[in-house]
Amino acid sequence: MDNSFLHSKKLLLVDDEPELLKMVSAILKDAGFENIVAAASVKEGAAKAQKEKPDLAILDVMLPDGDGFSLMQQLRSFTDVPVIFLTARDEAADKLAGLGLGADDYIAKPFMPQELLLRTYAVLRRTYKEDNPLVLLDGCTIDFSRAQVNKGGEIIPLTAKEHTLLETLARSEGKIVTVDALCEALWGDNPFGYENSLNAHVRRIREKIETDPSSPVSLITVKGLGYKLNTRK
Repeated sequence: MDNSFLHSKKLLLVDDEPELLKMVSAILKDAGFENIVAAASVKEGAAKAQKEKPDLAILDVMLPDGDGFSLMQQLRSFTDVPVIFLTARDEAADKLAGLGLGADDYIAKPFMPQELLLRTYAVLRRTYKEDNPLVLLDGCTIDFSRAQVNKGGEIIPLTAKEHTLLETLARSEGKIVTVDALCEALWGDNPFGYENSLNAHVRRIREKIETDPSSPVSLITVKGLGYKLNTRK
């Protein structure tokens, strides 16, 4: 899937750890995001949000002059920008507090770069809709807006889980997505034990998108790692 529409979005990162800011910025820039604004405190974050008008804010909970929750409340006085909390505190009370304020997601440190990217893309896609999100494969076209596959003129509907799995793979643009990341995208915060179910979904998807499901060329298994989706430009 072409992510250029999302890569044009402006991201605000607020964290008082310089190394973490540098690392998160590098992950996002390597993925294609070019418009990134950084801040290290509640005061600086609020000021930059007013000035820069970001499309997504990634906020640390613990900040030197307050916390991410109070910063989000300040942001809500002048913007509805989506918010992801990024913090080392993985306590249920903190998570509920953030989500209760209307946060869009919550990621605990340490995190995998792929997790950060998948969640960032997911929040942006939910918030900012792109027209005609089509993905071309060898032998068929996926229309995510209609949750269907066009295969040689035959229209084949996708289930909700199939749609989520294919969209998660398409966002990675031919790169490997791990089994754990796919299970989390499909089943949430406790994805363990779903590998067999994931395999079953993959088999059913191949029946819908592959010319020869027994010799797939689009939805590829990468042994010991996960899956990738080969798309055509």
